Amino acid sequence: MDWKMQKIKSTTMSYKDHKYAISGCRIWILLLVVSLTVCMSSCSVSYRFNGASINYDEVKTIQFSDFPLRSAYVWAPMHAMFNNELQDIYARQTKLRQVKRNGDLQLSGEVVEYSQFNKGVSASGYSAQVQLKLTVNVRFTNNKKHTDDFERKFSATTEYDSSQQLSAVQEELVNQMIKDITEQIFNATVANW
Repeated sequence: MDWKMQKIKSTTMSYKDHKYAISGCRIWILLLVVSLTVCMSSCSVSYRFNGASINYDEVKTIQFSDFPLRSAYVWAPMHAMFNNELQDIYARQTKLRQVKRNGDLQLSGEVVEYSQFNKGVSASGYSAQVQLKLTVNVRFTNNKKHTDDFERKFSATTEYDSSQQLSAVQEELVNQMIKDITEQIFNATVANW
């Protein structure tokens, strides 16, 4: 009989333990209710991992005009590199169909600056770093919502060590700047950042 009483005493909780157990249950129930509420209300939220926020019921096409080189200093391959990358970013990240004219969205402009200048000076007094800058003027027209229309400049810069020849690093650096600028243009036109 003694061992039964001891077993009953060991299995019974004190008031303090009972209070914490009920409190713990209340927390779990509260967390469950909050989780279900969040899940039910988040059903209408849509996430787009490509960054585009386009209403494809209204906007179906995009038109690209050629972006000519209008800067004082030019590098000929940059023209094709920029135009191709700009079209590719929209092709990769949207469902918009590219058209030659009458696009719902229209992009035009020109490369207005491609420059280099000395940025850092070494202890010997000579240039240590050279900075390249690329600037593109963009005109964007949204024929479905003209309040989104704009004209503005987008720029990117990069640096290289002055001990290198520009011709040795130019293609890689121009590619980096073009990718940066086309992402800026994409975000400003269809991602609404």
